[in-house]
Amino acid sequence: MTTGGNQENAPQNHGGNSGEAQQNAPDDTNVVPSEAQKDTQLHKATAPYVAQQNTSENTNVIPSEARSAESRNPCISPEAPLRAALRHNYWRPIRRVLLTLPVLWVVVSVVFLLIHLVPGDPIVQMLGEGASASDIDALRHAYGLDAPLLQQYTHYWRGILHANLGQSLRLHDSVTHLILQRYPYTLALTLAALVIGIAASIPAGIASALHRNRWQDRTLGVLSLVGLSFPNFALGPILILLFSITLGWLPVSTAGNGGVGDFLLHLVLPALTLGLSLAAVLTRMVRTAMLEELGQDYIRTARAKGLSERTVVYRHALRNALIPVLTVIGLQFGSLLAGAIVTETIFSWPGIGRLTISAIYNRDYALVQGCILAVGLTYVAVNLLTDVAYTIANPRMRSA
Repeated sequence: MTTGGNQENAPQNHGGNSGEAQQNAPDDTNVVPSEAQKDTQLHKATAPYVAQQNTSENTNVIPSEARSAESRNPCISPEAPLRAALRHNYWRPIRRVLLTLPVLWVVVSVVFLLIHLVPGDPIVQMLGEGASASDIDALRHAYGLDAPLLQQYTHYWRGILHANLGQSLRLHDSVTHLILQRYPYTLALTLAALVIGIAASIPAGIASALHRNRWQDRTLGVLSLVGLSFPNFALGPILILLFSITLGWLPVSTAGNGGVGDFLLHLVLPALTLGLSLAAVLTRMVRTAMLEELGQDYIRTARAKGLSERTVVYRHALRNALIPVLTVIGLQFGSLLAGAIVTETIFSWPGIGRLTISAIYNRDYALVQGCILAVGLTYVAVNLLTDVAYTIANPRMRSA
């Protein structure tokens, strides 16, 4: 009985305990959580924001692998652009010189083949039709023309490298020595003509651009057209008649022998003959370049800021307008050298041009080769200097 009573009371007690547990469960939610539970709940609540913040911060962080790659690659470091620019500016002149070497080879090769491209036998033309066969063979052997062509070409190059261009048949002197005697006169004449052309063309071009479609522009346009129309062989005699014979202000010919002052007086007329034609070409170029620059936005901005017209024209517009003019000056230098041949003949100027005409007339082919080679090498050197000057004047070309 007791056992049975106990069995009957057991479920009741079990039920009572579960009911009490269910009744006490709602009361447990109001219990204050412990410190560990607070930390857990705080971590769960702030986890999305912490993850988002770490993501945004990690975008600006360079991993260790990237930092090591940056240290290995100099182009990524901040000093790399400066080093690259210095290295580029260092190699640019060397690259220009290397590109000039094939041009020099072509010039020397053409000058060498000149004597072989001339119709007929140059030795017979030198000695005349009545020369004996033994004299012709001896002179041909003296010039080395009896050797194979490749051997002659190698011998010619060897002579150029040793500054030995052969002997003049008529003048009985070294070709190199004769060219070195006459070259300073041609160089002085060409540089003086270049100075006259630049000094006359820049002010005329600026004035023509500032007074566009006015009487100043039209007058300068007519004068430049007249300068382009007169060749050197026509302008030279006119200047002689006007300034030497009629007015008696300047000497007619030769280079003079009375010192620097007398040399400069004799230089005026030949330099004017060459320089005026160059001034006519450069005036049109300066006018076109100035008109283009004066219409740019930075010129209007400079004027709006209150800068004087002199500063706007000469400091800003002219500086940029002279960049294309430099190229034209370099190209026109070759025409000055070619025109010096005629001008030196008209004024009896003792330069390479007159020496070339005399060598052609006397059929001195070694001297002709030397003179043409000197003019060709000068033209190549001037083009190289023009390229360097253009790079200095135009900063955009430095990164090209």
